[in-house]
Amino acid sequence: MHWIDPTCLLETKGVVDRFLINPHGDADGLLLKDGKEVHFPRHMSVAILAAVKPGDPIKVRGLRPRGVDMVIAVSIQAGEAPAIVDNGPAKKEGPHKGHDHKGDKPTKPEHHKHTDVQGVVKRVLHGPRGETRGALLEDGIIIWMPPHAAESLHEVLAPGGKLAARGVELTNALGTVVNAHEIGASLGALLPVESKKRDQAA
Repeated sequence: MHWIDPTCLLETKGVVDRFLINPHGDADGLLLKDGKEVHFPRHMSVAILAAVKPGDPIKVRGLRPRGVDMVIAVSIQAGEAPAIVDNGPAKKEGPHKGHDHKGDKPTKPEHHKHTDVQGVVKRVLHGPRGETRGALLEDGIIIWMPPHAAESLHEVLAPGGKLAARGVELTNALGTVVNAHEIGASLGALLPVESKKRDQAA
C-alpha cells in the first residue's frame, strides 16, 4: 500500500511484545503488549527488525480490517526515529514477485524439520486482509495454515482451544513456526490440509 499517505491514517501506539514470522522465517507482523496484532509486508521486515525490538514503544499508522483487532501497517515509527514507510518492494525484485532473492531475508533459518506439535491457543493470527491464517500457542509456537483450512477449524481456533498440527517446522532467531500439512483438535484427530484448487475441483 505504498500509494497511501500514512499521515492521513489513524495512529496506534503500543509496546512491542514479539514478532510474528511466516513459514519461510520472514517477519511479517508483530504483537503489541495490549494484544493488538500488526501486519506489515515482507519487504519492510529488514528495516523494521533493524529499528525495532521487543519492549520498544512504537507508533503505527495503517488500515483496520472489519471485525479484527489488528492494524495493517503503512508506517511504523520506533520512539523518535524516522518512520519506516511502506514504499513498495525494492526494484531488485523486478517481475519475479514472490520469489526469494539474496538480501531479502533478515534472518537465517537455524532449524528445519518435519514435526508434530500440539498445545493451547493463545491467540488467533491473521493475514494482510484480516483473514485467519493460524494461531500462536501458549508455548510461543506459531501454527500457520491457509485461510480455507482455518475456516474448518473456527471452533478450535479460539483462545483456550486445543490445536494440533503436523508439518514443517522452522526455527530462527525470531521464533518457531510450523507450516501445517495436517491439523485438528488433537494429534489423534488430524486431517490433511487440502489445496484450495483441489477443494474447488471436488
